[in-house]
Amino acid sequence: MRNQAEAIQDSAPGVIPRASWRVIEVHALADYRLVVKFMDGTTGEVDLSRLVMSDSAGVFAQLRDPVLFARAYVEYGAVVWPGEIDLAPDAMYDEIKKKGRWVLE
Repeated sequence: MRNQAEAIQDSAPGVIPRASWRVIEVHALADYRLVVKFMDGTTGEVDLSRLVMSDSAGVFAQLRDPVLFARAYVEYGAVVWPGEIDLAPDAMYDEIKKKGRWVLE
């Protein structure tokens, strides 16, 4: 898991990212949940449990492995996992800003 300083280092040299929806921190929790913090300080929870366990999970089915799920990290302002699995940070931000939580199904 990378910290805020590392997330900013992932940007192009000389470019300072300012989009409020950029993720700067992620922490994996039990039951396929994450706590995320965005560049503007907004913090909330992402619940992937329904998506990960669904028959239509697609690439997210790989995250059923709790060891892999716990390896979530921030890259270029998005939450990612090994194997090119990622979440759309702008959609996540919008839902968390409205409800404090994003539940994926």
